[in-house]
Amino acid sequence: MGIKENLRILKTNDNINIAFWNIYNTEDSLKGNIFLNHGFFSNKKICMGIAKYFVKLGYTCWIMEWRNHGSSSKTKNDFDFETIGLYDIKIAFEYLTKTLHLKNINCIAHSGGGIALIIFLIRNQSFSDYINSITLFGCQSFGAVTSVKAYFKISLSKFFTYILGYVPAKKIGLGIHNEGYVIMKQWCNWNLKKEFIGRTNINYHNLMKLIRIPILSICAKGDNFIAPPKGCEEFFNEFNNNEI
Repeated sequence: MGIKENLRILKTNDNINIAFWNIYNTEDSLKGNIFLNHGFFSNKKICMGIAKYFVKLGYTCWIMEWRNHGSSSKTKNDFDFETIGLYDIKIAFEYLTKTLHLKNINCIAHSGGGIALIIFLIRNQSFSDYINSITLFGCQSFGAVTSVKAYFKISLSKFFTYILGYVPAKKIGLGIHNEGYVIMKQWCNWNLKKEFIGRTNINYHNLMKLIRIPILSICAKGDNFIAPPKGCEEFFNEFNNNEI
């Protein structure tokens, strides 16, 4: 068995080319399809280890790269989590379900990739019918402030990102892609205000219960900034996952 990767370029409704990678083996994959979505400061490389693992088990994996990340289009226009969810992820799922006619997709998302996936599903609930399960790694949008120290840490991060216009991830060792102020401001504001509200005042926090898909949330015990365990647990609990 040899693992292969194939790049497809998908054009979003706002005319951005999104890199959509198919990771598969040279034999037929019988166990199903897995959609993977990276988070802040990264691209498909962070997903490749787990993708190769599942390909060896007989799955076909699909990795989407956000705009301005990896092999996707570079844009000077500002974007946030709603942009990624409502344009980038949407075109990927339209391709999987309407072009390839795939069903029973499992999703794995890291950090901000999970936030964008949840936004996509809340705003496009019909796609939930195609999803078997969701696994979130280090994902939360309103629970990072677990102490006064955490509040000031996020406030300072927002301030310095505003001054610079972006997070210099490559220089400070956070990852291989810098992130712009607009998307960082959105994440910081959600956590500082303990809310999950979109640009048009749609309350995603209240609507998370509409997602009726089995969800597994995995967090890192040592993360006390971006996705502390308590924050991940608060995010997870909003799905009422125990009622499924």
